[in-house]
Amino acid sequence: MSLTGCFKRLHVVRGALPRVWPTRSFCSDECADEKKGLILGVYEGDNEEPIFTKAAAKFNDHLGGKLLELMKTGGCELKKGHGKTFNNIDKEFWSVALVGLGREKLGYCEMEAIDESLEAVREAAGSGAQLLKKECVGRILIEGLGHPEQAAEGSALALWRYQENRSRQNWRPIPTLELFDDSDAESFQRGLFKAESQNLARRLSDTPANQMTPLHFAQETVNELCPCGIKVMVHDKDWVENKKMNAFLTVARGSCEPPVVVEISYCGAHQDQKPILMVGKGITFDSGGLCLKKCDGMDRYRADMVGAAAIIAAIRAASALSLPVNIEAIIPLCENMPSGMSMKCGDVVMGLNGKSIMITDTDNEGRLILADALVYGQNAYHPRLIIDVASLTPGVRAALGSAASGVFCNSQTMWSQVRKAGVITGDRVWRLPLWKYFTKKVTRFRSHDVNNKGLGHGSSCIGAAFLNEFIDCVDWIHFDVTGVGFKSEEKNYSYLTKGRMTGRPTRTLIQLLYQLSCPSEGQRKLE
Repeated sequence: MSLTGCFKRLHVVRGALPRVWPTRSFCSDECADEKKGLILGVYEGDNEEPIFTKAAAKFNDHLGGKLLELMKTGGCELKKGHGKTFNNIDKEFWSVALVGLGREKLGYCEMEAIDESLEAVREAAGSGAQLLKKECVGRILIEGLGHPEQAAEGSALALWRYQENRSRQNWRPIPTLELFDDSDAESFQRGLFKAESQNLARRLSDTPANQMTPLHFAQETVNELCPCGIKVMVHDKDWVENKKMNAFLTVARGSCEPPVVVEISYCGAHQDQKPILMVGKGITFDSGGLCLKKCDGMDRYRADMVGAAAIIAAIRAASALSLPVNIEAIIPLCENMPSGMSMKCGDVVMGLNGKSIMITDTDNEGRLILADALVYGQNAYHPRLIIDVASLTPGVRAALGSAASGVFCNSQTMWSQVRKAGVITGDRVWRLPLWKYFTKKVTRFRSHDVNNKGLGHGSSCIGAAFLNEFIDCVDWIHFDVTGVGFKSEEKNYSYLTKGRMTGRPTRTLIQLLYQLSCPSEGQRKLE
Protein backbone atom coordinates (compact mmCIF):
# COMPACT_ATOMS: atom_id res chain seq x y z
CA MET A 1 0.00 0.00 0.00
CA SER A 2 1.57 3.31 -1.03
CA LEU A 3 1.83 6.23 1.33
CA THR A 4 0.10 8.49 -1.18
CA GLY A 5 -2.92 6.27 -1.09
CA CYS A 6 -3.18 6.73 2.65
CA PHE A 7 -3.68 10.49 2.59
CA LYS A 8 -7.34 9.49 2.68
CA ARG A 9 -8.90 7.67 5.60
CA LEU A 10 -8.51 3.95 5.19
CA HIS A 11 -11.31 1.50 5.94
CA VAL A 12 -10.02 -2.01 6.51
CA VAL A 13 -11.96 -5.06 7.66
CA ARG A 14 -11.49 -5.26 11.40
CA GLY A 15 -10.42 -8.44 13.11
CA ALA A 16 -7.10 -9.18 11.41
CA LEU A 17 -4.33 -9.81 13.88
CA PRO A 18 -0.75 -8.56 13.63
CA ARG A 19 2.10 -10.91 12.98
CA VAL A 20 2.91 -13.17 15.88
CA TRP A 21 6.40 -13.99 17.07
CA PRO A 22 8.76 -14.33 15.35
CA THR A 23 8.48 -11.57 12.75
CA ARG A 24 11.42 -13.09 10.91
CA SER A 25 13.07 -16.48 11.10
CA PHE A 26 16.03 -17.48 9.00
CA CYS A 27 18.09 -20.63 8.86
CA SER A 28 21.81 -21.08 8.41
CA ASP A 29 24.17 -24.03 8.32
CA GLU A 30 25.32 -23.14 11.81
CA CYS A 31 21.84 -22.85 13.32
CA ALA A 32 19.50 -25.52 12.05
CA ASP A 33 15.76 -25.42 12.58
CA GLU A 34 15.64 -29.02 13.77
CA LYS A 35 17.65 -28.18 16.90
CA LYS A 36 15.29 -27.81 19.84
CA GLY A 37 15.94 -26.20 23.19
CA LEU A 38 13.97 -26.30 26.44
CA ILE A 39 13.69 -23.77 29.28
CA LEU A 40 12.78 -25.06 32.76
CA GLY A 41 12.57 -23.26 36.08
CA VAL A 42 14.17 -23.78 39.49
CA TYR A 43 13.31 -22.10 42.79
CA GLU A 44 15.74 -21.40 45.60
CA GLY A 45 15.42 -23.84 48.48
CA ASP A 46 16.06 -23.31 52.20
CA ASN A 47 18.79 -25.97 52.51
CA GLU A 48 20.66 -25.30 49.27
CA GLU A 49 18.42 -27.96 47.72
CA PRO A 50 16.92 -26.67 44.46
CA ILE A 51 13.16 -26.88 44.05
CA PHE A 52 12.04 -27.73 40.53
CA THR A 53 8.87 -26.33 39.00
CA LYS A 54 6.25 -28.95 38.14
CA ALA A 55 7.37 -29.13 34.52
CA ALA A 56 11.05 -29.35 35.52
CA ALA A 57 10.32 -32.05 38.11
CA LYS A 58 8.43 -34.07 35.51
CA PHE A 59 11.29 -33.69 33.03
CA ASN A 60 13.80 -34.69 35.72
CA ASP A 61 11.77 -37.85 36.38
CA HIS A 62 11.72 -38.51 32.64
CA LEU A 63 15.54 -38.43 32.71
CA GLY A 64 15.71 -40.69 35.75
CA GLY A 65 16.92 -37.90 38.03
CA LYS A 66 19.82 -36.93 35.78
CA LEU A 67 18.93 -33.22 35.83
CA LEU A 68 19.11 -32.97 39.63
CA GLU A 69 22.28 -35.04 39.67
CA LEU A 70 23.96 -32.71 37.18
CA MET A 71 23.03 -29.71 39.25
CA LYS A 72 24.45 -31.21 42.42
CA THR A 73 27.68 -32.56 40.93
CA GLY A 74 28.30 -29.33 39.05
CA GLY A 75 27.71 -27.20 42.12
CA CYS A 76 25.06 -25.37 40.14
CA GLU A 77 23.28 -22.89 42.42
CA LEU A 78 21.00 -20.78 40.27
CA LYS A 79 20.29 -17.28 41.51
CA LYS A 80 17.24 -15.35 40.39
CA GLY A 81 17.52 -14.33 36.75
CA HIS A 82 20.52 -16.56 36.00
CA GLY A 83 20.65 -19.78 34.02
CA LYS A 84 22.69 -22.83 33.12
CA THR A 85 22.59 -24.96 29.99
CA PHE A 86 23.02 -28.74 29.71
CA ASN A 87 23.64 -30.38 26.34
CA ASN A 88 23.02 -33.91 25.10
CA ILE A 89 21.05 -35.08 28.13
CA ASP A 90 17.92 -35.90 26.15
CA LYS A 91 17.35 -37.22 22.64
CA GLU A 92 14.62 -34.70 21.83
CA PHE A 93 16.35 -31.53 22.98
CA TRP A 94 19.72 -30.30 21.81
CA SER A 95 20.07 -28.14 24.90
CA VAL A 96 18.17 -27.68 28.17
CA ALA A 97 18.39 -24.39 30.08
CA LEU A 98 17.62 -24.28 33.79
CA VAL A 99 16.76 -20.77 35.01
CA GLY A 100 16.54 -19.38 38.53
CA LEU A 101 13.20 -17.97 39.71
CA GLY A 102 14.30 -16.90 43.18
CA ARG A 103 12.16 -17.94 46.11
CA GLU A 104 8.67 -19.30 45.71
CA LYS A 105 5.62 -17.12 46.29
CA LEU A 106 7.26 -13.77 45.73
CA GLY A 107 4.67 -11.04 45.25
CA TYR A 108 4.03 -7.32 45.27
CA CYS A 109 6.74 -5.25 46.93
CA GLU A 110 5.46 -1.80 47.85
CA MET A 111 8.92 -0.32 48.39
CA GLU A 112 10.06 -1.46 44.94
CA ALA A 113 6.67 -0.72 43.30
CA ILE A 114 6.82 -4.00 41.40
CA ASP A 115 5.38 -7.52 41.42
CA GLU A 116 8.57 -9.45 42.06
CA SER A 117 7.15 -12.83 41.06
CA LEU A 118 6.14 -11.60 37.59
CA GLU A 119 9.44 -9.81 37.04
CA ALA A 120 11.42 -12.86 38.20
CA VAL A 121 9.69 -14.93 35.49
CA ARG A 122 10.51 -12.34 32.80
CA GLU A 123 14.15 -12.20 33.85
CA ALA A 124 14.48 -15.99 34.06
CA ALA A 125 12.76 -16.53 30.70
CA GLY A 126 14.93 -13.86 29.08
CA SER A 127 18.10 -15.37 30.50
CA GLY A 128 17.15 -18.85 29.32
CA ALA A 129 16.22 -17.65 25.83
CA GLN A 130 19.55 -15.87 25.41
CA LEU A 131 21.47 -18.94 26.59
CA LEU A 132 19.70 -21.16 24.08
CA LYS A 133 20.17 -18.58 21.32
CA LYS A 134 23.92 -18.95 21.87
CA GLU A 135 23.50 -22.71 21.48
CA CYS A 136 22.06 -22.10 17.99
CA VAL A 137 18.73 -23.82 18.44
CA GLY A 138 15.95 -23.14 15.94
CA ARG A 139 12.99 -23.92 18.24
CA ILE A 140 12.70 -22.98 21.88
CA LEU A 141 10.13 -24.61 24.09
CA ILE A 142 9.53 -22.88 27.40
CA GLU A 143 7.39 -23.92 30.32
CA GLY A 144 5.00 -21.36 31.80
CA LEU A 145 7.20 -20.86 34.93
CA GLY A 146 3.98 -20.19 36.85
CA HIS A 147 3.11 -17.16 34.69
CA PRO A 148 2.96 -18.07 30.96
CA GLU A 149 2.25 -14.51 29.84
CA GLN A 150 5.35 -13.12 31.53
CA ALA A 151 7.43 -16.09 30.34
CA ALA A 152 6.43 -15.24 26.78
CA GLU A 153 7.24 -11.56 27.29
CA GLY A 154 10.69 -12.15 28.73
CA SER A 155 11.77 -14.75 26.19
CA ALA A 156 10.39 -12.94 23.12
CA LEU A 157 11.96 -9.63 24.15
CA ALA A 158 15.30 -11.35 24.78
CA LEU A 159 15.39 -13.01 21.35
CA TRP A 160 14.85 -9.79 19.39
CA ARG A 161 17.69 -8.52 17.23
CA TYR A 162 18.09 -5.36 15.18
CA GLN A 163 19.85 -6.52 12.03
CA GLU A 164 17.94 -4.83 9.21
CA ASN A 165 21.09 -3.12 7.93
CA ARG A 166 23.26 -6.23 7.80
CA SER A 167 23.70 -8.13 4.55
CA ARG A 168 20.96 -10.72 4.33
CA GLN A 169 23.44 -13.58 4.28
CA ASN A 170 24.78 -12.35 7.62
CA TRP A 171 21.41 -12.25 9.35
CA ARG A 172 21.34 -14.48 12.38
CA PRO A 173 18.32 -16.73 12.86
CA ILE A 174 15.68 -15.88 15.42
CA PRO A 175 14.36 -19.03 17.12
CA THR A 176 10.64 -19.71 17.33
CA LEU A 177 8.92 -19.91 20.72
CA GLU A 178 6.46 -22.55 21.89
CA LEU A 179 4.79 -23.28 25.22
CA PHE A 180 5.87 -26.51 26.91
CA ASP A 181 3.76 -28.64 29.28
CA ASP A 182 1.24 -25.90 30.10
CA SER A 183 -2.42 -25.64 29.11
CA ASP A 184 -2.66 -21.85 29.35
CA ALA A 185 -1.84 -21.16 25.71
CA GLU A 186 -4.08 -18.07 25.69
CA SER A 187 -1.95 -16.26 28.27
CA PHE A 188 1.22 -17.29 26.46
CA GLN A 189 -0.09 -15.93 23.16
CA ARG A 190 -1.12 -12.70 24.88
CA GLY A 191 2.42 -12.29 26.17
CA LEU A 192 3.77 -12.82 22.65
CA PHE A 193 1.46 -10.10 21.33
CA LYS A 194 2.70 -7.65 23.95
CA ALA A 195 6.37 -8.48 23.42
CA GLU A 196 6.00 -8.28 19.64
CA SER A 197 4.47 -4.83 20.04
CA GLN A 198 7.39 -3.65 22.15
CA ASN A 199 9.78 -5.14 19.60
CA LEU A 200 8.01 -3.09 16.93
CA ALA A 201 8.67 0.07 18.95
CA ARG A 202 12.30 -1.01 19.36
CA ARG A 203 12.73 -1.48 15.62
CA LEU A 204 11.15 1.86 14.75
CA SER A 205 13.24 3.81 17.25
CA ASP A 206 16.48 1.96 16.43
CA THR A 207 16.28 2.59 12.67
CA PRO A 208 18.76 5.23 11.40
CA ALA A 209 17.26 8.67 10.84
CA ASN A 210 17.88 8.61 7.08
CA GLN A 211 15.77 5.44 6.90
CA MET A 212 13.10 6.63 9.35
CA THR A 213 12.17 10.09 8.10
CA PRO A 214 8.67 11.47 8.85
CA LEU A 215 7.37 9.99 5.60
CA HIS A 216 9.01 6.63 6.28
CA PHE A 217 7.53 6.55 9.78
CA ALA A 218 4.09 7.30 8.36
CA GLN A 219 4.52 4.47 5.85
CA GLU A 220 5.55 2.07 8.63
CA THR A 221 2.45 3.09 10.59
CA VAL A 222 0.27 2.29 7.60
CA ASN A 223 2.02 -1.04 7.05
CA GLU A 224 1.68 -2.11 10.68
CA LEU A 225 -1.80 -0.86 11.57
CA CYS A 226 -3.92 -1.04 8.45
CA PRO A 227 -3.79 -4.87 8.19
CA CYS A 228 -5.09 -4.98 11.78
CA GLY A 229 -8.25 -3.12 10.82
CA ILE A 230 -7.15 0.22 12.25
CA LYS A 231 -7.95 3.40 10.32
CA VAL A 232 -4.94 5.52 9.45
CA MET A 233 -4.94 8.97 7.88
CA VAL A 234 -1.71 10.70 6.84
CA HIS A 235 -1.73 14.48 6.48
CA ASP A 236 0.83 16.44 4.48
CA LYS A 237 2.31 19.91 4.99
CA ASP A 238 -0.57 21.66 3.19
CA TRP A 239 -3.03 20.16 5.65
CA VAL A 240 -0.88 21.24 8.59
CA GLU A 241 -0.71 24.80 7.24
CA ASN A 242 -4.45 24.81 6.67
CA LYS A 243 -5.02 23.82 10.32
CA LYS A 244 -2.70 26.68 11.41
CA MET A 245 -0.45 24.41 13.48
CA ASN A 246 2.19 27.12 13.55
CA ALA A 247 4.27 25.87 16.47
CA PHE A 248 4.68 22.50 14.75
CA LEU A 249 5.54 24.13 11.42
CA THR A 250 8.12 26.37 13.09
CA VAL A 251 10.04 23.30 14.30
CA ALA A 252 9.73 21.50 10.96
CA ARG A 253 10.90 24.34 8.72
CA GLY A 254 14.58 23.82 9.61
CA SER A 255 14.68 20.49 7.75
CA CYS A 256 14.35 19.55 4.09
CA GLU A 257 12.16 16.61 5.15
CA PRO A 258 8.47 17.62 4.94
CA PRO A 259 6.42 17.42 8.16
CA VAL A 260 3.66 14.84 8.45
CA VAL A 261 0.78 14.33 10.88
CA VAL A 262 -0.52 10.78 11.30
CA GLU A 263 -4.05 10.41 12.62
CA ILE A 264 -5.11 6.97 13.88
CA SER A 265 -8.54 5.65 14.88
CA TYR A 266 -9.12 2.36 16.68
CA CYS A 267 -12.79 1.65 17.32
CA GLY A 268 -13.17 -1.23 19.77
CA ALA A 269 -16.23 0.03 21.64
CA HIS A 270 -19.58 1.60 20.78
CA GLN A 271 -19.22 4.74 18.70
CA ASP A 272 -20.99 6.80 21.37
CA GLN A 273 -18.23 6.10 23.88
CA LYS A 274 -15.79 8.99 24.20
CA PRO A 275 -12.32 8.03 23.01
CA ILE A 276 -8.95 8.09 24.70
CA LEU A 277 -6.69 10.57 22.92
CA MET A 278 -3.05 9.52 22.58
CA VAL A 279 -0.41 11.98 21.39
CA GLY A 280 3.19 10.97 20.70
CA LYS A 281 6.29 13.05 20.10
CA GLY A 282 7.57 12.19 16.64
CA ILE A 283 10.91 13.95 16.15
CA THR A 284 12.64 11.49 13.83
CA PHE A 285 15.99 13.19 14.43
CA ASP A 286 16.79 15.88 16.98
CA SER A 287 20.00 17.81 16.44
CA GLY A 288 18.86 20.51 18.85
CA GLY A 289 18.39 23.01 16.02
CA LEU A 290 20.47 26.16 16.39
CA CYS A 291 21.01 25.20 20.06
CA LEU A 292 23.03 22.26 18.77
CA LYS A 293 23.48 19.19 20.93
CA LYS A 294 26.92 17.73 21.66
CA CYS A 295 28.21 15.61 18.78
CA ASP A 296 29.18 12.79 21.13
CA GLY A 297 26.08 10.68 21.50
CA MET A 298 23.92 12.71 19.11
CA ASP A 299 23.15 9.54 17.15
CA ARG A 300 20.88 8.33 19.97
CA TYR A 301 18.44 11.11 19.08
CA ARG A 302 17.28 9.13 16.08
CA ALA A 303 15.02 7.67 18.77
CA ASP A 304 13.48 11.02 19.73
CA MET A 305 10.30 9.57 18.26
CA VAL A 306 10.17 6.75 20.80
CA GLY A 307 6.95 8.24 22.23
CA ALA A 308 5.27 7.98 18.85
CA ALA A 309 6.67 4.47 18.33
CA ALA A 310 5.35 3.27 21.70
CA ILE A 311 1.88 4.60 20.90
CA ILE A 312 1.81 2.91 17.47
CA ALA A 313 2.87 -0.36 19.11
CA ALA A 314 0.32 -0.05 21.94
CA ILE A 315 -2.54 0.57 19.52
CA ARG A 316 -1.54 -2.46 17.47
CA ALA A 317 -1.59 -4.57 20.64
CA ALA A 318 -5.01 -3.14 21.55
CA SER A 319 -6.32 -4.43 18.23
CA ALA A 320 -4.66 -7.83 18.66
CA LEU A 321 -6.21 -8.17 22.12
CA SER A 322 -9.57 -6.78 20.89
CA LEU A 323 -9.74 -4.27 23.73
CA PRO A 324 -13.23 -2.71 24.01
CA VAL A 325 -12.11 0.92 23.87
CA ASN A 326 -12.05 3.75 21.35
CA ILE A 327 -8.65 5.32 20.74
CA GLU A 328 -7.73 8.35 18.66
CA ALA A 329 -4.03 9.13 18.19
CA ILE A 330 -2.28 12.19 16.79
CA ILE A 331 1.39 11.78 15.82
CA PRO A 332 3.19 14.95 14.63
CA LEU A 333 6.34 13.96 12.72
CA CYS A 334 9.28 16.14 11.67
CA GLU A 335 13.01 16.70 12.15
CA ASN A 336 14.67 19.40 14.28
CA MET A 337 17.63 20.60 12.21
CA PRO A 338 19.84 23.69 11.95
CA SER A 339 19.59 25.66 8.71
CA GLY A 340 18.89 29.12 7.36
CA MET A 341 15.18 28.38 7.80
CA SER A 342 15.46 27.14 11.39
CA MET A 343 13.57 28.70 14.26
CA LYS A 344 15.70 31.14 16.22
CA CYS A 345 16.06 31.82 19.89
CA GLY A 346 13.65 34.61 20.77
CA ASP A 347 11.11 33.82 18.05
CA VAL A 348 7.46 34.06 19.06
CA VAL A 349 4.80 31.85 17.47
CA MET A 350 1.08 31.45 18.07
CA GLY A 351 -0.14 28.12 19.40
CA LEU A 352 -3.30 26.51 18.06
CA ASN A 353 -5.22 27.60 21.18
CA GLY A 354 -4.29 31.23 20.67
CA LYS A 355 -1.50 31.46 23.25
CA SER A 356 1.75 33.11 22.18
CA ILE A 357 4.90 31.03 22.71
CA MET A 358 8.42 32.38 22.93
CA ILE A 359 11.10 29.97 21.75
CA THR A 360 13.98 30.55 24.14
CA ASP A 361 15.62 27.15 23.52
CA THR A 362 15.38 25.51 20.09
CA ASP A 363 16.32 22.18 21.70
CA ASN A 364 12.97 22.21 23.52
CA GLU A 365 11.14 21.47 20.30
CA GLY A 366 9.13 18.49 21.53
CA ARG A 367 6.79 20.57 23.66
CA LEU A 368 6.12 22.85 20.67
CA ILE A 369 4.91 20.10 18.36
CA LEU A 370 2.95 18.42 21.17
CA ALA A 371 1.17 21.68 22.05
CA ASP A 372 -0.48 21.95 18.63
CA ALA A 373 -1.23 18.21 18.48
CA LEU A 374 -2.88 18.27 21.92
CA VAL A 375 -5.12 21.22 21.04
CA TYR A 376 -6.09 19.75 17.68
CA GLY A 377 -6.93 16.37 19.23
CA GLN A 378 -9.08 17.92 21.96
CA ASN A 379 -11.01 20.08 19.50
CA ALA A 380 -11.54 17.21 17.06
CA TYR A 381 -12.48 14.36 19.42
CA HIS A 382 -13.48 15.75 22.85
CA PRO A 383 -11.75 12.83 24.62
CA ARG A 384 -12.44 11.46 28.08
CA LEU A 385 -8.70 11.07 28.74
CA ILE A 386 -5.50 12.34 27.16
CA ILE A 387 -2.27 10.32 27.24
CA ASP A 388 0.87 11.81 25.74
CA VAL A 389 4.22 10.05 25.52
CA ALA A 390 7.43 11.95 24.80
CA SER A 391 11.17 11.88 25.32
CA LEU A 392 10.83 15.45 26.53
CA THR A 393 13.57 16.43 28.97
CA PRO A 394 17.02 15.27 30.13
CA GLY A 395 15.99 16.18 33.66
CA VAL A 396 13.86 13.07 34.10
CA ARG A 397 16.80 10.92 33.00
CA ALA A 398 19.04 12.64 35.53
CA ALA A 399 16.47 12.02 38.28
CA LEU A 400 15.28 8.49 37.51
CA GLY A 401 17.82 7.05 35.08
CA SER A 402 16.35 4.05 33.28
CA ALA A 403 14.49 2.80 36.36
CA ALA A 404 11.11 4.36 35.58
CA SER A 405 9.18 6.70 33.32
CA GLY A 406 8.43 10.08 34.81
CA VAL A 407 4.66 10.59 34.93
CA PHE A 408 2.68 13.79 35.43
CA CYS A 409 -1.06 13.45 36.01
CA ASN A 410 -3.87 15.82 36.98
CA SER A 411 -6.10 13.03 38.33
CA GLN A 412 -5.44 10.86 41.36
CA THR A 413 -7.69 8.15 39.95
CA MET A 414 -5.78 8.03 36.68
CA TRP A 415 -2.44 8.03 38.50
CA SER A 416 -3.56 4.99 40.50
CA GLN A 417 -4.27 3.20 37.23
CA VAL A 418 -0.88 4.12 35.76
CA ARG A 419 0.94 3.02 38.89
CA LYS A 420 -0.86 -0.34 38.91
CA ALA A 421 0.03 -0.86 35.24
CA GLY A 422 3.71 -0.24 36.00
CA VAL A 423 3.65 -2.68 38.93
CA ILE A 424 2.17 -5.44 36.76
CA THR A 425 4.43 -4.96 33.73
CA GLY A 426 7.66 -4.36 35.64
CA ASP A 427 8.16 -1.26 33.47
CA ARG A 428 7.75 1.13 36.36
CA VAL A 429 6.50 4.71 36.58
CA TRP A 430 7.15 7.46 39.10
CA ARG A 431 4.89 10.46 39.67
CA LEU A 432 6.35 13.97 39.50
CA PRO A 433 4.55 17.18 40.51
CA LEU A 434 2.30 19.41 38.40
CA TRP A 435 2.41 22.24 40.94
CA LYS A 436 1.45 25.84 40.19
CA TYR A 437 5.00 26.61 41.29
CA PHE A 438 6.18 25.27 37.93
CA THR A 439 3.29 26.86 36.01
CA LYS A 440 4.59 30.28 37.06
CA LYS A 441 7.99 29.33 35.69
CA VAL A 442 6.60 29.18 32.14
CA THR A 443 3.85 31.83 32.24
CA ARG A 444 5.10 34.82 34.24
CA PHE A 445 6.38 36.84 31.31
CA ARG A 446 5.21 40.29 30.23
CA SER A 447 5.85 39.96 26.51
CA HIS A 448 4.25 36.56 25.79
CA ASP A 449 1.92 33.93 27.26
CA VAL A 450 4.16 30.84 27.51
CA ASN A 451 7.92 30.27 27.36
CA ASN A 452 9.31 27.01 25.99
CA LYS A 453 12.24 26.98 28.43
CA GLY A 454 10.89 28.61 31.56
CA LEU A 455 12.88 29.82 34.53
CA GLY A 456 15.11 27.95 36.95
CA HIS A 457 15.68 24.28 37.55
CA GLY A 458 13.37 21.25 37.29
CA SER A 459 13.31 20.87 33.51
CA SER A 460 10.97 17.86 33.47
CA CYS A 461 8.43 19.61 35.70
CA ILE A 462 8.73 22.82 33.69
CA GLY A 463 8.19 20.84 30.45
CA ALA A 464 5.02 19.28 31.87
CA ALA A 465 3.83 22.68 33.09
CA PHE A 466 4.26 24.01 29.55
CA LEU A 467 2.11 21.21 28.10
CA ASN A 468 -0.49 21.75 30.81
CA GLU A 469 -1.15 25.18 29.33
CA PHE A 470 -2.60 23.39 26.29
CA ILE A 471 -4.84 20.98 28.20
CA ASP A 472 -8.50 21.81 28.82
CA CYS A 473 -10.51 20.48 31.76
CA VAL A 474 -9.95 16.78 31.05
CA ASP A 475 -7.99 13.97 32.71
CA TRP A 476 -4.42 13.98 31.41
CA ILE A 477 -1.40 11.68 31.77
CA HIS A 478 2.01 12.79 30.53
CA PHE A 479 4.81 10.21 30.20
CA ASP A 480 8.34 11.64 30.03
CA VAL A 481 10.35 8.65 28.76
CA THR A 482 13.76 10.21 28.11
CA GLY A 483 15.37 7.91 30.68
CA VAL A 484 13.72 4.66 29.61
CA GLY A 485 13.04 4.96 25.89
CA PHE A 486 16.53 5.38 24.44
CA LYS A 487 19.14 2.67 24.10
CA SER A 488 19.94 0.50 27.09
CA GLU A 489 23.32 1.67 28.40
CA GLU A 490 23.62 -1.05 31.03
CA LYS A 491 22.41 -4.63 31.40
CA ASN A 492 19.66 -3.78 33.88
CA TYR A 493 17.15 -6.20 32.39
CA SER A 494 18.17 -9.64 31.17
CA TYR A 495 15.50 -9.50 28.48
CA LEU A 496 16.58 -6.16 26.93
CA THR A 497 19.68 -6.01 24.74
CA LYS A 498 22.44 -3.68 25.91
CA GLY A 499 23.25 -0.99 23.38
CA ARG A 500 19.89 -1.21 21.58
CA MET A 501 16.68 0.79 21.98
CA THR A 502 14.26 -0.48 24.59
CA GLY A 503 10.79 0.28 23.21
CA ARG A 504 9.64 1.24 26.69
CA PRO A 505 7.01 1.95 28.02
CA THR A 506 4.96 0.03 25.43
CA ARG A 507 3.78 -2.78 27.71
CA THR A 508 2.80 -0.33 30.45
CA LEU A 509 0.66 1.56 27.92
CA ILE A 510 -0.97 -1.71 26.82
CA GLN A 511 -1.71 -2.68 30.41
CA LEU A 512 -3.11 0.79 31.13
CA LEU A 513 -5.40 0.61 28.11
CA TYR A 514 -6.59 -2.81 29.27
CA GLN A 515 -7.38 -1.54 32.76
CA LEU A 516 -9.29 1.44 31.38
CA SER A 517 -11.24 -0.65 28.88
CA CYS A 518 -12.04 -3.60 31.17
CA PRO A 519 -12.36 -2.09 34.68
CA SER A 520 -14.87 -4.71 35.88
CA GLU A 521 -12.45 -7.56 35.16
CA GLY A 522 -9.65 -6.07 37.23
CA GLN A 523 -6.28 -7.47 36.23
CA ARG A 524 -7.02 -11.19 35.89
CA LYS A 525 -6.34 -11.60 32.20
CA LEU A 526 -3.13 -9.65 31.97
CA GLU A 527 -1.47 -10.89 35.14
